[in-house]
Amino acid sequence: MPDQQNIDAEQLRKIREDILDSIDEELEMAIEDGVNENDSLATQEDKVARAHYFRELLRLQGELVKLQDWIVASKQKVVILFEGRDAAGKGGVIKRITQRLNPRVCRVAALPAPNDRERTQWYFQRYVTHLPAAGEIVLFDRSWYNRAGVERVMGFCTDEEYEEFFRTVPEFEKMLGRSGITLIKYWFSITDDEQHARFLGRIHDPLKQWKLSPMDLESRRRWEEYTRAKETMIERTHISEAPWWIVQAVDKKRARLNCIDHLLSQFDYHEIEHAGIELPGRERNPDYIRNPVSTDMIVPEKY
Repeated sequence: MPDQQNIDAEQLRKIREDILDSIDEELEMAIEDGVNENDSLATQEDKVARAHYFRELLRLQGELVKLQDWIVASKQKVVILFEGRDAAGKGGVIKRITQRLNPRVCRVAALPAPNDRERTQWYFQRYVTHLPAAGEIVLFDRSWYNRAGVERVMGFCTDEEYEEFFRTVPEFEKMLGRSGITLIKYWFSITDDEQHARFLGRIHDPLKQWKLSPMDLESRRRWEEYTRAKETMIERTHISEAPWWIVQAVDKKRARLNCIDHLLSQFDYHEIEHAGIELPGRERNPDYIRNPVSTDMIVPEKY
């Protein structure tokens, strides 16, 4: 078997294919976003902008890998909250952040509505169980701020519970900081017209209809109530120990790049040196005979 200093043309081809396949993951997600790379209506300016987006995204994702290594090596504990209206683009940026990272280091917490037992617990209890240990990053796709948003607007909490949340959350977040957790809070901001357009896109796209729930549709009707709730939330929970950061998210691609770039700027990280990796030769035993696989077990090769 040739060593790393003597890679033949076939091995180079396979390595290149693997790299291109990795890049294609982002192209697949671009198609999911409704972007057709072969769109005949795309102008040259559109194509240049897309190419710039992909280059910047891959560069920032490379920095995220360095950040991940630094967090593991320095035993940091990181929590990132993503809040915003339905269809604001939170899921898209979370996908791009986690895309190249180790799921054992960086994980997503997207909690469903609380069950009957959880409703009787201390409000923050079910979130606490998802907090990181040393060397871990947790991304909350919505968070304890549900109480200040959907629960308030939809009447799922009492006025007393709502006020108790605002009394408690600043102390809770200060406590997280004292325990060594870095907490970063993002609000993804979109316009009324943009949410309307994105909801229509989901309604008419069979691959995205699952994203629309009755609660989403009701939130659309109550746009102004959500606006008031958001303004109150930010006013009462924007503290120096855990400030809110607003991501302008009408343009999805810019929002992703800006959010990831800002996230990286919150850490004084550096590249961690790793020992060189040398692929060992495979042991070959002359007595080993590979057992044949039954043909009825093989997945049909239709493609």
